[in-house]
Amino acid sequence: MELLHLPYPLDANVPVTGDWVWIGPNRAGDRQILEVLPRRSELSRKRAFEDSSAAQVLAANIDVIGVVLPVDRPLTHNRLERTLVAAWDSGAVPLVIVTKADLEDVADDVVRQVILQAAGVDVVTTSAENGDGIEDLLAHLPPRSTLVLLGPSGAGKSTLINALVGHNVQHTGEVRSGDFRGKHTTTSRELVPLADGTVLMDTPGVRGFGLFDADDGMEQMFGDVEELAGLCRFSDCAHQQEPGCAVQAALADGTLEARRWNNYLKLQREMAALARRKDAAASRAYQREWHQKVVGGGKSQRSAERARSEREEQRSKRRRR
Repeated sequence: MELLHLPYPLDANVPVTGDWVWIGPNRAGDRQILEVLPRRSELSRKRAFEDSSAAQVLAANIDVIGVVLPVDRPLTHNRLERTLVAAWDSGAVPLVIVTKADLEDVADDVVRQVILQAAGVDVVTTSAENGDGIEDLLAHLPPRSTLVLLGPSGAGKSTLINALVGHNVQHTGEVRSGDFRGKHTTTSRELVPLADGTVLMDTPGVRGFGLFDADDGMEQMFGDVEELAGLCRFSDCAHQQEPGCAVQAALADGTLEARRWNNYLKLQREMAALARRKDAAASRAYQREWHQKVVGGGKSQRSAERARSEREEQRSKRRRR
């Protein structure tokens, strides 16, 4: 048998990019997957269609998640927080990578905003075209680690990988000036090895990121908010008009930003709705299983009774003869 670091997804129900698997021969002579090894980290999101309660695993066995933010488009604070929640929840270490710093004079301002918003997360500023920040980025990667780059299309992920490798291994394209959207030059997840054993994982541009059971990530990203909620006078405080509400006091004196609080509530509602859908789906599955057992069991019992009746009738006929 052979141990293989899987570079591509095979199917929705089998390993994903980054999985380690045991492979061996089959009767046709080709190799086949015999077993998927346990994952030490997993980046996932809720499947894109709205009523889904299932997870889509984007990558496995990753050490660092590089959240790529280009400076040539407005910084979306809520999106950044949402992505960092998922990154923390994966079991990997998040790292914010600001790209295209050579294109705009606002790069320093973007970095300052990100540092304030992503407290506890390192921020690296890069310009792949000029080679700036590449050594700094490599210094943030543990030896023989796996880095996945996560960001919208046109954020410069493929260009950044080319700079890290030292030559062009990824196709790059232009970004539309009207809406800053890229042309999806990366259409599948791919592993790119570096000479020192580090592995880079490029991903297609991700526009939406629905959270999936991200309680640990919420605690990491919004620990200050949850700590505030624990300081309220009443344990069941709804954080609205109750006396002694620490959250409302923090909002009033500016300690807690209203945007951040509202985004926290939005993400909590989203996760609660997902939990309800999962419970409903589990309930429907149980009802179907119970119905099949009852109906199937009833049919089996009736069939057995008919068979017994037929045997008794045949024995009675033989005795009469």
